This record gives sequence, C-alpha cells and structure tokens, in this order.
Amino acid sequence: MAENSPEGARLDDPAEIGRRVLRLRTERGLTQRQLAEPAYTPAYVSTLESGKVRPSEAALRHLAGRLGVGYEELATGRPARLATDLRLRLTDARRALATGAPEDAAAVFRALHEEAVAHGLVPEQATALQGLGDCLLESGELTDARDCFAAVERLLADEPLPRRVPAIRGRATAHLLTGELRYACYLLETTLDELDAAGLHDPDALLLLYTASIAPYMDMGAHARAAHAAELALALAPRVSDPALVAHMHRGVARTLIAEGRTAEADASLAKAQELYRQLHIRTELAHCHWMRGYVHAQDGDLEGAESELRTARDMLASKRAALFTEQVEVELADVLRRRGKTAEAEALLRPLLTSGADGAGTGPLGAERGAVHAGGAHRLLGLIAEERGDTESAEEHYCAALSLLERSSAAGDLADLCRLLGDLLRRTGRVEAALDAYRTGLGHRAAPGTTTLGPAPATPPL
Repeated sequence: MAENSPEGARLDDPAEIGRRVLRLRTERGLTQRQLAEPAYTPAYVSTLESGKVRPSEAALRHLAGRLGVGYEELATGRPARLATDLRLRLTDARRALATGAPEDAAAVFRALHEEAVAHGLVPEQATALQGLGDCLLESGELTDARDCFAAVERLLADEPLPRRVPAIRGRATAHLLTGELRYACYLLETTLDELDAAGLHDPDALLLLYTASIAPYMDMGAHARAAHAAELALALAPRVSDPALVAHMHRGVARTLIAEGRTAEADASLAKAQELYRQLHIRTELAHCHWMRGYVHAQDGDLEGAESELRTARDMLASKRAALFTEQVEVELADVLRRRGKTAEAEALLRPLLTSGADGAGTGPLGAERGAVHAGGAHRLLGLIAEERGDTESAEEHYCAALSLLERSSAAGDLADLCRLLGDLLRRTGRVEAALDAYRTGLGHRAAPGTTTLGPAPATPPL
C-alpha cells in the first residue's frame, strides 16, 4: 500500500483509521456512545480512535453506516468511486495522447500519477506511468521513458508476468530507439521464454512481444527470425480483441513482407493497419503507416509516391510534436529527395538533424544516444552527396561517423552497405589496404546475421 500521510503511515494503519473515525464523528457531532450503539461500546470506539486496535471489517461497516460514508472510504480514506473516476481520466489521457501532443498528455499523466500515489492506488499508478512512458517515447526523451517503464515493472512485480509485458515492451522500444538493438532483442526474447516456462500463453502479451521484436531483428539482419516472429503474430491475431494491437501487428508484418520483395502484400497489410488506426483515431500510428508506405513506394521505384507519403507522415508527426519520429522520417525523406535529384533540399533537411563531429558527439537532435541508426543513415546520405560533388574528404568523414554509430547499434545490413561505400571510396583514392579492411569489416557483420549473434531463438508457444 502506498503512503499518504506526512509520517508515511499506511492507509490501512490502525492509527490512520482511528484519526479518520474521530474526524468524521466530530464533524457529524456524534458522541462515542451514539456512534457505537447498539453493536459496540463507547470504550471500543475510544480505543479504536486512539489507534490501539485494528477494527474488523464488520466493525468498519457498522461505523461507516453510522457516519454516512462508504466502507472503502472509511477503511482507506479514499473518496467513494475515486478509483473508477481515476481510471476514466486515465482513459481520457490515453485518448489525448492518441490525438494530441505528447507533452500535453504527459502533464495529465503526471498529475494522475500523483493523485494515485496520494490515495495508494497501485494499479492506477502503474497505468499512469505506462502512459507517461509512452508520451516520453513519442517526444524522444528515451532515458526518462525507460525509467517510467522500469517503475511500472517494479509496481507490478507481484502481478502475473503478462501484466508487466506492456512495460517491458516499452523499455525494449526505448532501447531500440536509442540504438541498442541487441539489448532490445534480449529483453523481448527473455520475456517470451519466461512466459513459455510459466505456461502463461496470453495472446495479447505474446502478440505485443512478437510484433515488437520484428524491428530490432530486421535492423540486425536477422531476417529469418523476424519472418518467424511475423508468422507467429499473424497466428495469434484472431485470438486478440484489442484492435490497436492487431493494427500494430499488421504494420510490423509489413516490414518483413517488404524485405521478401512482397510489396503488394505489404501494402495490403499497411492498408489494414491504417483503417484500424483511423477508426481508433490514433494519429501517431497512422503517421507510421504513411511512413512505411513511403518506404514501400521507394522500394518499388515509385519515388514520387514515396515522397508524398513521407511528407504526409512528417507533417502528421510534426503536428503531434513527436520530435524523434519526425526527425527519423526526415532522414528517409532526404534519401528519396536525393534519389529524385533534389540534392540541395535533401542536404538542407539532414544537416540540422545531426550531431557535430565524426565521433557522433555534439548538440544535434540525432546521435549515439538518440536515434543512432537514423543518425548513421543521415551521415551516410551526406557522404553520398559529398561524393557526388567530388568532395571525397567530406564523404570519408561522414562515412566514418556513420560507421561509428552503426557499429554501436549492431545494424548489420546498414553496416555492410556502409562498409562497401567506404571501401569503394578508399579504393578509388588509392588506399587499397584500408579499402580491404573496410570490406572485411562489412563482411564480418554480414556473416553474423542474428542466429549466431543473438543465441537460441525463444521457445515457440502452443498456438
């Protein structure tokens, strides 16, 4: 039970209950005899008010009836229907996050968390912190988001593991956005194994974990494992009633379909997700669907369609003030703009996003501790632009900065491509040995596509 008095007394502490009974009796102008009779004695009420005895449930129900308050309010100090009202306001805050700016919703979640703490409502504390963590993910405050999700896990430590899965998934997502792909996989896979070992095959929890694992698997080059997670997620979907979970699953599965060249199926999967998000009025996730569809068009060579979808995604995310996601979309939009010959516009979009210096240190929005994979992608693009205009020195600096960022994140596919670009540049400038080293680095990362770097795959649940 949470604390609510200055001395840190528990809400159900006999002294707290005694003070509560004394206050309510005095406010109503009742004597101890009037409050006690006919079931109890004035001496019992006196002993109770002094905190020397813990009243039974029957005694509290008698006293509550005489005082004209609810049993729960007398026992805990919580106003009647407080928990129900708080849960309704938490739902409203979640709706505000779906349709508005994350920092506005964050302020509401913080206030509701303080209220839940004051009244010792642990489940509502956890719900408020989960919502606050989701707000911080959107706004790019990844360290604070991780702290919120970890606090939720501590609050729910005695609850069944499926109750903690949303917080674990949130923490894994924060690590993914930071660029810690391997640790994100570790968190998700460990939880899947724990659920299986305990026989807790909860469809919602499993779908959340398998869907969340697709992105880090793909970034690490573990395409087979990502495809298997997508298959399991599709098998679980009919057993899940939450449309937001199903929509998120369709968006994740689309990424594996794109990697397999099945772009028509990927587009169909994204269309399903978009329709669900529209019905639910979840603007951030709807923007992510436009973002992914832009990627699909780019893969198909439809650069004009890709640019349109990515601009839509960027505008939607910017209007939501979802800072980190907006910056990540801008990197992918810059790639399409460069491929369309709009080099100056692409470069103007990229430079404000980046930290200064080839080591990734500096003050830009993206860097080693925030969006490392996209920061590496931005440096790669600036390297390509520099190389196209003949500035090999600047190109090499950007490629090396990208290499430093991507090596920390273990993004195998991106690393291999970058090492090829750097090796080609070094070879053209006459540094053959250095070029060979770059190629070997790329091949080394490509030779460890996930099945060797991640350890055994998590157990497959009975479906």
